[in-house]
Amino acid sequence: MTITKPVKDILSYYEGELPSVKLNLARLFMHGRLGGTGRIIMLAVDQGFEHGPTTFLTNPEGFSPHYHVRLAQESGLSGYTAPLNWLKASVDSHLGAVPLILKLNHSNRLLPSSVDPDQAIVASVQDAVDLGCVGVGFTLYPGSDSYLEQLEELSDITAQARECGLFTVVWAYPRGHGVTADASDMYGSKGAANNDPRMALDTIAYSAHMACLAGAHIVKVNLPYELIARADSKDLYRGVKMDTPADRVRHIVQCCFNGRRAVIFSGGAAKDANKVLDDVQVVKQGGGTGSIIGRNIFQRPHEEALQLIEKAVRLYE
Repeated sequence: MTITKPVKDILSYYEGELPSVKLNLARLFMHGRLGGTGRIIMLAVDQGFEHGPTTFLTNPEGFSPHYHVRLAQESGLSGYTAPLNWLKASVDSHLGAVPLILKLNHSNRLLPSSVDPDQAIVASVQDAVDLGCVGVGFTLYPGSDSYLEQLEELSDITAQARECGLFTVVWAYPRGHGVTADASDMYGSKGAANNDPRMALDTIAYSAHMACLAGAHIVKVNLPYELIARADSKDLYRGVKMDTPADRVRHIVQCCFNGRRAVIFSGGAAKDANKVLDDVQVVKQGGGTGSIIGRNIFQRPHEEALQLIEKAVRLYE
């Protein structure tokens, strides 16, 4: 594998990291249509746990685990992340088709609203090794009553993954009683209003920074709103440029070790194709590493999904 200069530059940011971990990062960054550019687009299909099988009703092909890995391969995506048994149900038929990331922890929408956001670990680093994955994924809920326990879990996982040469992607999603919002919507997916503190710039920046401190090689966050949620942050943020979405992306990148950790932005709930592409443009303008998209790809008919990915790739190229 020949590693391009943009990717070598990214790898140089991970000082003190094992060569085996850097090699797997290189495999992700050198794969697919954007391979070698320093940008990535990944497909995430963990919605069966998080949202239920109804997430596939708009495109019934999506009920098959094979459909998604083929979609990632055909469209030239950088990587593909999913739960353990979803990956196991298709991996033998698609060995080496696309770099895999095993998502280790999950929750669900059937839990009562009184339960503060948390996720159960349902897979191991060894499972990721057995599947031939390049990395593992973990959701961290800053603001949750369970955050400290989650942080300890993540610390153990990143150490185990590193020993096996795997990198760690952290879904840094502020949720819970420490972030005042509708506690019954732990996923923040109800089309949150512009005053939702979970989507505030300072909240997401804080969460992204903590993910880096916890050992994330790649941080996954939502695009933040033009909002400062914490009273003790308002004065400090007066000098931070945050008027445009690209400005806010730029600040999140700054909070991830001044751009020395890769930051990818979630595609969020299903939306108009033009809005998906607008978000991609914003991430590029703000210096983000790329996008991780799920429902906005696989809920579309196959050909429409391929066309959307093609347009997104061209924006990042």
